[in-house]
Amino acid sequence: MTRNLTSSSSRVSHLFLADCNWRFAEAASAIDCGDCFKSFSMSSLRNAISRRAHKERAQPESRKKFGLLEKHKDYVERAKAYHKKEETLRRLKEKAAFRNPDEFYFKMIKTRTVGGVHKLESQANKYTPEELLLMKTQDIGYILQKVQSEKKKIEKLTATLHSLDNRSSSRHVYFAEDREEAKEIQSRSKSGTMPASEDIPDHIKRKTTASYRELEARRNRVNELEKIYTDMAMQKELQKKGRKRKLREDEIVCPTSKPVFKWRAELGVGY
Repeated sequence: MTRNLTSSSSRVSHLFLADCNWRFAEAASAIDCGDCFKSFSMSSLRNAISRRAHKERAQPESRKKFGLLEKHKDYVERAKAYHKKEETLRRLKEKAAFRNPDEFYFKMIKTRTVGGVHKLESQANKYTPEELLLMKTQDIGYILQKVQSEKKKIEKLTATLHSLDNRSSSRHVYFAEDREEAKEIQSRSKSGTMPASEDIPDHIKRKTTASYRELEARRNRVNELEKIYTDMAMQKELQKKGRKRKLREDEIVCPTSKPVFKWRAELGVGY
């Protein structure tokens, strides 16, 4: 009896192994894995089977006017924003409830209430005319310092570079007595060995171009700073004491787009 059970169990195991080998070979031939057959496993078989693509539910046709259907992640974002605002309001209400009405704040004397809303006092007359003139003088001094610094940098760059405006001409004029001599001079000039610009390395060309670009930018910066300095100097002079008036267009000798002022002549102390 034991021998029969052993033989039947061995027969079942052989059948099971044969069936597994057949299924394994069929799956391998179906996916055409080639030389990668040795590293094949059941997980790759499971992943090779085509599965159904689960699409998200769209908005019904009758509710198209309400826009896209809200998904779960949209609801989570909206809920977080709502609870954040709710918590902020709760903290503000708690802070207002525990606030001491007799506590002193500096804004009590620097603000006034208009229609139940606190408004700061006007800052127009915060500084005296003397303080404004001093600050204007300091600003003018800073601008003048920047102008001088930029001019020194321009001089340093100009000393190391050839100016684009003052480059010497590469042409040379020859005088010939007749056509034969002119042709001879022309043939000699064509066969001359002049240093070509192609012989200069590319990195030197790039550095030279960048230096010329920097020089032009600094010149433009100096022009802008000088305009600012002129305007600030005019504003400073207008803040000083003395009677002055703005000239009309027919009174200006040299027409300009900027306003022109005229100060009243005053006698000195010795007169």
